[in-house]
Amino acid sequence: MSTAESCTGGMLAQSITSVSGASEIFEMGVVSYSNRIKTMLLDVPEDVLEKYGAVSQQTAVLMAQGVMVKSGSDIGVGITGIAGPTGGTEDKPVGTVYVAVVRNTNDEQRVLVKNLALYNEEKELTRDKIRQLTVLKALEMIALICEADERNK
Repeated sequence: MSTAESCTGGMLAQSITSVSGASEIFEMGVVSYSNRIKTMLLDVPEDVLEKYGAVSQQTAVLMAQGVMVKSGSDIGVGITGIAGPTGGTEDKPVGTVYVAVVRNTNDEQRVLVKNLALYNEEKELTRDKIRQLTVLKALEMIALICEADERNK
């Protein structure tokens, strides 16, 4: 497994590698905070970033696929979003987060992507809380995609 994180800044990779034995399943983690790194390191096309934005379903999937290709891993996770407290817009408020988990199996690629929409009018969710909830959701999605593959064997 490999991770490409933006708004979580490596928290997912840290939570995975904090478990003894993680080296048996974890290949690499990339913090791709800027569009330049998303393009240069993860091969996210500039036209996708221009059309959909860095915070989009399309970008999250391409980040996951890019880190999988670069690392040679079977599972890639892409996370991109706006953790705040600034940076939000009317279309994409603070708390807009996309998580993509991509898994290569023998003859196909499975993709699971979610818009977490971690925002509310009361502004109760802090930057740290948004990042923590994102990591928990990503771990849940990794488990789901792995369980689905186990059932299909």
